[in-house]
Amino acid sequence: MTEIDFQLPDRTLLGEEHVRRYQETDGEVGYLWNAVPTLLLTTVGRRTGEARTTPLIFGRDGDDYLVIASTGGSPRHPAWYLNLAANPQAEIQVRADHLAVTARTATEQEKPRLWAIMTDQWPNYNVYQRRTERVIPLVVLTPS
Repeated sequence: MTEIDFQLPDRTLLGEEHVRRYQETDGEVGYLWNAVPTLLLTTVGRRTGEARTTPLIFGRDGDDYLVIASTGGSPRHPAWYLNLAANPQAEIQVRADHLAVTARTATEQEKPRLWAIMTDQWPNYNVYQRRTERVIPLVVLTPS
């Protein structure tokens, strides 16, 4: 079955390997993934209290960083989003830069404009939203 507008991503750099290579090279490897910029988001595990790092596509809105909690359109929110809901303080790495950030979910009023920023970079987000009944959150990360 083919999904209209779906672009098959290169899956050669994923998950823990993406995180490891990004950290080792200060983003020289891993900053660009499928020709779009990525950051590393480190949250505090809501159950374990341990640091959890996830590579995510990001966009910018002024000084803010934007990420989408899509998990490819799965029916559940990703763990990193649930961690931010429990504790909005986090850290991002963008290439060699490390920034403390405070996370919040975009409001209904601002989401359409911010969603457009993100889908300009990664059109699959529209496909992911069609795949699921849940409303996929867009998260605003504001440097602290």
